[in-house]
Amino acid sequence: MTETTPTRVLLTGATGFLGQAVLERLLSSSDDIHVTAVVRPRGGQSGADRLRQLLRKPAFSSWRAAVGEERAAQVFAERTSVLEGDLTGLAAITEPFDVVVHSASTVSFDPPIDEAFRTNVGGAVGLYDALGAAGQDPHVIHVSTCYVGGIAKGLRPETSVEHDVDWRVEFEAAVRAADTAEVESRTPERLESFIRRATVLHRKEGPKSVARAAEEARLEWVRSRLVDHGRTRAQSLGWTDVYTFTKALGERVAEQKWAGEGHRLSVVRPSIIESALRHPFPGWIDGYKVADPLIMAYAKGALPEFPGLPDSVLDVIPVDFVVNAILALVQGGHRDPNGTPTPQGVEPRAAYYQVCSGASNPLPFHQMYRSVRSYFLERPLEDAHGQPIPVPEWTFPANNSMERGLAVREKLAAAGSLLSSVLPATATTREWTNSLHRMQTGLGSLRTYVDLYQNYARTEMIFDDTHLRRLDRCLPEGTPQDRHFDVRAIAWPEYWREVHLPALTEMTRAYNRARAASRQGAVQGRGLTEATDVVAVFDLEGTVSRGNIISQYARLRRLELSPLRWPAELGELVGHAPTYIRAERRDRGEFIRAFLRRYRGVPVARVEELMAGPLGREMARSVQPGALERIREHRAAGHRTVLVTGSPDLMVSPIARLFDDVVAGRMDQVDGVLTGYLAAPPLVDEARAQWLKRYAQDHGLDLSRSYGYGDSVADASWLALVGHPCAVNPDLLLYRRARTAHWPVEDWRGA
Repeated sequence: MTETTPTRVLLTGATGFLGQAVLERLLSSSDDIHVTAVVRPRGGQSGADRLRQLLRKPAFSSWRAAVGEERAAQVFAERTSVLEGDLTGLAAITEPFDVVVHSASTVSFDPPIDEAFRTNVGGAVGLYDALGAAGQDPHVIHVSTCYVGGIAKGLRPETSVEHDVDWRVEFEAAVRAADTAEVESRTPERLESFIRRATVLHRKEGPKSVARAAEEARLEWVRSRLVDHGRTRAQSLGWTDVYTFTKALGERVAEQKWAGEGHRLSVVRPSIIESALRHPFPGWIDGYKVADPLIMAYAKGALPEFPGLPDSVLDVIPVDFVVNAILALVQGGHRDPNGTPTPQGVEPRAAYYQVCSGASNPLPFHQMYRSVRSYFLERPLEDAHGQPIPVPEWTFPANNSMERGLAVREKLAAAGSLLSSVLPATATTREWTNSLHRMQTGLGSLRTYVDLYQNYARTEMIFDDTHLRRLDRCLPEGTPQDRHFDVRAIAWPEYWREVHLPALTEMTRAYNRARAASRQGAVQGRGLTEATDVVAVFDLEGTVSRGNIISQYARLRRLELSPLRWPAELGELVGHAPTYIRAERRDRGEFIRAFLRRYRGVPVARVEELMAGPLGREMARSVQPGALERIREHRAAGHRTVLVTGSPDLMVSPIARLFDDVVAGRMDQVDGVLTGYLAAPPLVDEARAQWLKRYAQDHGLDLSRSYGYGDSVADASWLALVGHPCAVNPDLLLYRRARTAHWPVEDWRGA
């Protein structure tokens, strides 16, 4: 018996949605295919490790169940290997390959222009140069997209796209754009604007936090600039976005560098890829795809309207249809080019297959909308309180009217964001801030959907699939139905209601359960695990105690001064209040220094006497009920409890017994009298963060498992160091930070 030589396939993009589905099909459909995957190392993992992990993913679950776990692992090890590296710097190809499936691509519609070009154009250049240098002649299956034709109307044929854009010039310009944006972001005027904004929002956290926020703002400006550059450049040449623009240029690279050199090329153009109809199982999907964020935002009530054209065709294709078309090309070899015209300078060696539904089984946008609406009317998602979320009814308004309303709401949200940085923290203002945060999140999503998705929901293009259906008819007789890809077999209402939407809903609920479990763990994880290498750090004013430095001082002076002198002291204190408030808003340390000057001339012995008597009892009573409960929980679990405060150490002695350590401000004194100066800088914001790092190091503590409790945005820098931060009765800026970072927010004032 003659042993069959296996078909050797080089696969790019194996870890992506389409790539892992292709890999599974190549392994499960035939015993004589060997796959070498191009996988780059990431996050400390080798390419080989990343490839092996794919076997445990849901895409391979049906195959593992069919052949057995042990056999699947054996086959995977025997019939896969890795070419480790990145396409833009691919190592020399030494193995011979019969087929190359190039599916690697950026998955975003609006990446920065340089990123899109490096991945979609530079990756293709690197691959075809490496193949050419190796002197090989495999059949290349280049995966593209139906939307490479750009903004157009009417039937889009399965041919090479007609354009005269020079991909080399555009590639160089995209790379230069990144350098230009970096230079522009570093001008004094730009940097000053970043610093001003960062100072308004982060000055209470400390100078390093301001600098870090300013740099983050600069990087975000650069990214936004490059995203705008990519979108605008694409539209200036007739494409919807930089994704479709660079995919079109990637095709031209394949045509010129591969087909143009006399090699065999098949270009596979899927439309919008969504969950599987049949294989590996109905509804299989790996994360949200193109239409899914739009669908789920609608289901969550976050999209009251959308400027789509109800009679436009939403061209969607199940992922297994795309995979089956690729499999047919891999197993059937390269047929003659399909006889279509090509642009000047491109050799007619390429065949084109559009895996789409618009021509043979069109799905009008209004039909998809009705399926989605009826599904979520019957099976609504639930809000945070377990109540069903009503879905809106769209009227499909004109784009300009929706754009005007969206712009007005964005300006109002920006003004509200600035206002929240100066308002006092109350139950009302926190709820308002929470509503503002939800509104800003919703507006951001809506802006994304309007800017990116409307082009796909307003298209008047119909993609021809004549070549694709011909390829399907050429499959051998007896080919199982789940390996065919004739889109006329899809019943769209059933696909949405029985396959895609249930899978999408379950995936969303799984995400929500995981997120809720994470948040719940952050809240309830305390005290569940006994440990001696865990620390719980508590702020004092507003967190453990209801009072603050001002109220401490007022209580002390009321008891220390005679009834005749106390009114004058109180009047002076009230008179200087605006000065103290401004100092506190600028910098917590500045405020503490300024206020503690008032202790000048106060005898230390008198303070100690009062703290041992009525003032100490009053201080002990000011400890909030929730704080007492939490401190006891941590101590019962064996955690080290530490109180860190900017208050003078003399003022916190009555509650020191509650903690293992107390770190407080120490005031300077001369001959038993306070001078009004601190003996060392106050331990606040970033200084407290640096102290905490050293404290953990000195005591062998694991900050990733530790806890922190604070009430002010000035506490954010050190709260971020612990694995379990918690905002207690927070000011508005910390409240916003906690909501954004998903930190628990608690009220300790109740009994």
